Amino acid sequence: MAKSSTVARCAECGHIEPRWMGRCPSCEAWGTLHEQAPVTAVRSARSAHTAMPISDVPRGEHERTPTGLAELDRVLGGGLVGGSVTLIGGEPGAGKSTLLLQASHAIASSGRTVLYVSAEESPSQVRLRADRLGTLSDALLLASVSDLGAVLGLVERHAPALLVLDSIQTVSDDDTAGTAGGLSQVRACAAKLTRIAKARQMSTVLAGHVTKDGQLAGPRVLEHLVDTVCELDGDRHHALRLLRATKNRFGPVGEVGCFEMTGAGLVDVKDAGRLFMGDMLTPTTGVAVTLACEGRRPLACEVQALVADSTLGNPRRTASGLDAQRLNLLVAVLEQRAQMRFTNCDIYASSVGGLRVMEPAVDLALCLALVSSRTNVPLRRDLIALGEVGLAGELRMVAQTERRLAEAGRLGFKAALLPAAYDGPAHSLQLLRAPHLAGALGHCFSTDATSARAATTDRWSDPNA
Repeated sequence: MAKSSTVARCAECGHIEPRWMGRCPSCEAWGTLHEQAPVTAVRSARSAHTAMPISDVPRGEHERTPTGLAELDRVLGGGLVGGSVTLIGGEPGAGKSTLLLQASHAIASSGRTVLYVSAEESPSQVRLRADRLGTLSDALLLASVSDLGAVLGLVERHAPALLVLDSIQTVSDDDTAGTAGGLSQVRACAAKLTRIAKARQMSTVLAGHVTKDGQLAGPRVLEHLVDTVCELDGDRHHALRLLRATKNRFGPVGEVGCFEMTGAGLVDVKDAGRLFMGDMLTPTTGVAVTLACEGRRPLACEVQALVADSTLGNPRRTASGLDAQRLNLLVAVLEQRAQMRFTNCDIYASSVGGLRVMEPAVDLALCLALVSSRTNVPLRRDLIALGEVGLAGELRMVAQTERRLAEAGRLGFKAALLPAAYDGPAHSLQLLRAPHLAGALGHCFSTDATSARAATTDRWSDPNA
């Protein structure tokens, strides 16, 4: 029997099987095995290269080109590095093409040649967007091709300082089998573009699609080949857009850039907290404020809760922008540790401005908002709450507490409710410390409330007293 001329490689873990299978036996992922030509083992000759102490290796100086967008430069670590390859992914409509066109125009306006290759849209469609954004420039060259050979030919002809390819999943290489967007095509196109970028010291930015799960489309080898991976995230019903760096060989990982989508394109948001705070000046029930950390950047965020009597056998528990499972857990903790009753109540909780807050630092603020709505007692508008709530009702410290408090002081807040374990600087804030959830509720809900609320005051005494 003739031996098969192809093998199957897993896109997730790289495992190789002699034939295609529905499930990878190594990582047990379904549908990740793809056929490709077998890799033949070649005996390598002895190398004449020698190793040297790492302290003797000269430091490389990376010249950075500012993109004209301060928030994008923050995420990249100061700008685009010559010879680097950056992958920017995001859902359709998030603003990837808008961001790339604005950055291309800013670099072209500085006198550098920029080649913008759109493999998805026609030149007239890109021109219409450029007219709307005001990004017309003679140094910004536009082409609409989907063949990798044609793209490399344009690079040889124009020698750009920056190549923008929108998108990598729609480009195909004639020398590689498979359709555009497939495993072999994506790997081959990205590898060739990376080699050309390094050889010519040409900054390259690739736009990438995402799957229905929000992950970058294509195999993970695409992320391994490039130098920087950024994800543009945002709800199309809100103006906020967040750009996160999940990989960066030339800068910090975890930085977040904030943009606001306007009719004139993406605009830098220096004080992003204003997007996540309501406009209400008077105290309102069911509203609490916390500081969420996106990367290393604290953002003031308003958490809202609505507790209403339910006529359903199974009351609703709905969370928008928050972890729904965490909401159920905190409701159970409030019932058991603070004797609050939500059994026959519908609960709706959300974060303002479209920000998704999944970290434990929001726990205390969410508990305060739930109790405030349930008892109809508003919280102070100048108070922030920071703390993780445990199953025993204890309050735990969260990461970067001091950085969050410094941002709260800068924004004008007057008080902060914290776990008792915090012993750092106050940053001009009045610190209200509590070891457990019951003590935190006692700080926020005074005993001089109405008689209907006063009956519940004893519930918030120290359960360990």
